[in-house]
Amino acid sequence: MDSASIQFVLFGLATALISNVSRSRSWRSMVLFLASIIFLAFLSHYPLAFLPLAGFLLLGYGGLLAVGRFGSRWLVAGVLAVIFAYAWLKKYTVLPEAIFLQFPYLTVGLSYIFFRVLHLIVDPGEGERRYLSPGAYLLYTLNFTTLVSGPIQRYEDFSRDQFAAEPIELGPRVVGLQLERIVRGFFKVNILAMLLHALQEDAVAQLVQPSPPALKVYAALRLAVVYPLFLYANFSGYIDIVIAVARLMRLRLPENFNRPFSASSVLDFWNQWHMTLSNWLKTYVYNPLLITLMRRIPAIEMQPLLGVFCFFVTFFLIGVWHGRTSEFIMFGFLTGSGMSINKLWQLGLIRAKGRKGYQALAKNSAYVSFGRGLNYAWFSFTLFWFWSSWAQIGRIYQALPAFEWLGVWLTVCVAATVVLASWEWLRTALLSIKSAQGPVLTSRYARVIYASALALTAFVISILLNQPAPDIVYKAF
Repeated sequence: MDSASIQFVLFGLATALISNVSRSRSWRSMVLFLASIIFLAFLSHYPLAFLPLAGFLLLGYGGLLAVGRFGSRWLVAGVLAVIFAYAWLKKYTVLPEAIFLQFPYLTVGLSYIFFRVLHLIVDPGEGERRYLSPGAYLLYTLNFTTLVSGPIQRYEDFSRDQFAAEPIELGPRVVGLQLERIVRGFFKVNILAMLLHALQEDAVAQLVQPSPPALKVYAALRLAVVYPLFLYANFSGYIDIVIAVARLMRLRLPENFNRPFSASSVLDFWNQWHMTLSNWLKTYVYNPLLITLMRRIPAIEMQPLLGVFCFFVTFFLIGVWHGRTSEFIMFGFLTGSGMSINKLWQLGLIRAKGRKGYQALAKNSAYVSFGRGLNYAWFSFTLFWFWSSWAQIGRIYQALPAFEWLGVWLTVCVAATVVLASWEWLRTALLSIKSAQGPVLTSRYARVIYASALALTAFVISILLNQPAPDIVYKAF
């Protein structure tokens, strides 16, 4: 059962239906637990494959209990133990290969369980939260709607809905909106992402094979443009599905995307892309690191530069978290560098133009549009180390002279500037068409037509192409 297939959607809908048989929190918790165990069983039919995951969960629970009982004296030890166990199970190349387990075992979902376990240990809370029951711990860490690729949810938000004596309402309008969101997510993952993935593979093949120079330049442009769109359709589509399924189970998951390509800078982009990941790292890495450095270096004039450094460290770790190889270290370095340079640019403008002058510039439509295009080109460039290997990157970049690649990236920046600005204008214009009930395009009737068209299109294209969609990219992390 793939994590965004029709089988997964039907499994989620069936689980939601059974969960709503009773409003009892015990019933809803039992249904969620059994559904999560069944989902895990679909991921592997080899019982031994679950032992390392079980050991990791046991280690995390032991760390939680130790911190709850003995306080911060055990905090550092608990955090380091969990981080080491995670790196060991994920086989990070900084560790000696001889210490790794030599049998196949399940790592799907481990990265997101890792965040939830660390959250519980670092921020144990008070009362019931400090002495979390094993059942509540397993429900939170193994919740099948967030297991594979997030979103990353805090325990307080999970328990507020899951263990509420009176569950949140689920009327016909809410059900309709969630079904529409499932259709939209399914279309993005299984149709749009599949077509974009095919374009990417064709572009790579054309670049590394003997072809006329003009065709190679065209292939390079397609490759640079397509992958960010593929990744967005693939990941955000999956998130749409799981958020909707969870809501039908009366559980609210946090949003993970907020129109990221409308962001006018790298800083803004990471506030709108994979938001639960960047927010988690800001909470547990950026803020503590900045506070610690400010205490050690109290000079006021140094504080902005300390913030720049903390941005780099935080977003460098985003790259390292994504994978265990040097490609992801490079991805983290580029991502952290982009954030730091953007922050330095922002500080320089404030110093040169004053805060009011900078704020006026930041609202200038031409400046905003160019920022969108530059961010898109930079994100696409960094993603080469996200989806490829050093050897393949070398072959791709050797396919064209350096000056032609420079022209490719300048073209991507300009094209993204124009296209994204046009899209923002068109979107605003369409949403300005209103009836007495609000924007026509977001009315109930328009949404029904829109969802029906997407469902029909997905059904027809799936039959015509008769091939599976690419797996969820973030399932590998």
